[in-house]
Amino acid sequence: MVVRCGVTVSLDGFVAGVGQSLEEPFGVGVGERLHAWMFERGEENAAEVAGQLGAGAYVMGRNMFASGRGEWDPDWKGWWGEEPPFRAPVFVLTHYPREPLVMEGGTTYTFVTDGIEAALERAREAAGDADVAIAGGAATINQYLAAGHIDELWLHTVPFTLGAGERLFDGVGELTFEPVEVRGTELVTHARYRLVRSGGA
Repeated sequence: MVVRCGVTVSLDGFVAGVGQSLEEPFGVGVGERLHAWMFERGEENAAEVAGQLGAGAYVMGRNMFASGRGEWDPDWKGWWGEEPPFRAPVFVLTHYPREPLVMEGGTTYTFVTDGIEAALERAREAAGDADVAIAGGAATINQYLAAGHIDELWLHTVPFTLGAGERLFDGVGELTFEPVEVRGTELVTHARYRLVRSGGA
């Protein structure tokens, strides 16, 4: 089992811009630019698109699942409609309890209120021998990076800067990665890194 994270970043390290809202979940005018490689050029990036999915379980932050904070809107079931693409258990970090949501296609959202360690433990149990994916957003990824829990980091870097927003690697401290694979297309450079742990293991 590998704990992995695949995320799209701007050249200056942002995974979302400013002004995130229900209408603009990645920030004003940012979502389409960041993810054009996936939606406009899906064929030439097919392997990396597929790599964003296919895990045995997922962990994501509250802000990736829903816009806003505070008590839950009981009618909100995520950005992905009645049949989300995950097709596996998804553990959502939150401070506000909520009953699990069973969706079509095999996705079940379970809301975890006791922190990142508990969410990861539950995801590992649910995944069995399959990978666990840390889905985002930036704050969630950074917490898992800082704790040393991400084995592989798959960065999809797009060739422009955002200047502000939610930045990857904020507060994670000093980490060392070794490159495993790098491939570039017109809209994005894909790089897969493995965390080098103490003693090289």
